[in-house]
Amino acid sequence: MSHPQNESPVNPMPPVVVALFLVMAGIELAFNLAQRGLVGGRDAVGWRIEAWERFGFSSRVLDWMVETSQWPAEHLIRFVSYMFIHASFTHGLFAIVFLLALGKIVAEALGPWRFLVIYFGSAALGALGFAVILDDPQLLIGAMVPAYGLIGGFTFFSWVDLDAQNEPRIRAFRLIGALLAIQLFFGLLFGSDQTWVAELCGFVAGFGLTVFLVPGSMARILRAIRRD
Repeated sequence: MSHPQNESPVNPMPPVVVALFLVMAGIELAFNLAQRGLVGGRDAVGWRIEAWERFGFSSRVLDWMVETSQWPAEHLIRFVSYMFIHASFTHGLFAIVFLLALGKIVAEALGPWRFLVIYFGSAALGALGFAVILDDPQLLIGAMVPAYGLIGGFTFFSWVDLDAQNEPRIRAFRLIGALLAIQLFFGLLFGSDQTWVAELCGFVAGFGLTVFLVPGSMARILRAIRRD
């Protein structure tokens, strides 16, 4: 079988995903170089912690905004800025892997703008759900919440494919089920925090936003429900 000479052996990554990757990787690189004392001088060692406090999402800050009816931009930005700041290099690496793997699928299926709506929308709604459900003083940081939003979008695509093939649609939720089971397992072994609530809210938001953004999705879901 012949192949065009100009055809790339690797499928290109959507530019919007590459842009997000470069921002996250650049921030993480800066933090790591600072921790090693290679940039920024002695004060740079605390850059990561300072970023947590300045850009992390805080339920307490949200409570203050609601109580005072003040909505300064420096705090509203926390609904999405938290996803660019991670607890460690490993934390950031996992989030970036999810972004590249699932971001490619969602961005190619929906286009850059709808991809951004799902990514940033699931981050904001996941943070809001975290605050409303738990009211936990813990800072929320990292891009795993919008990563779960991408899993929600991917799950909807799988649901549609299975429905078209008359296969059990519950199989579309195998990925999210496996991830939650892994989290539960490690939580029982080593203990865990409550960020899984935000991640689950991000998944639900990503699934719902995908339904809203894909034309005809609601009608398809209603037909499937009637068949059941």
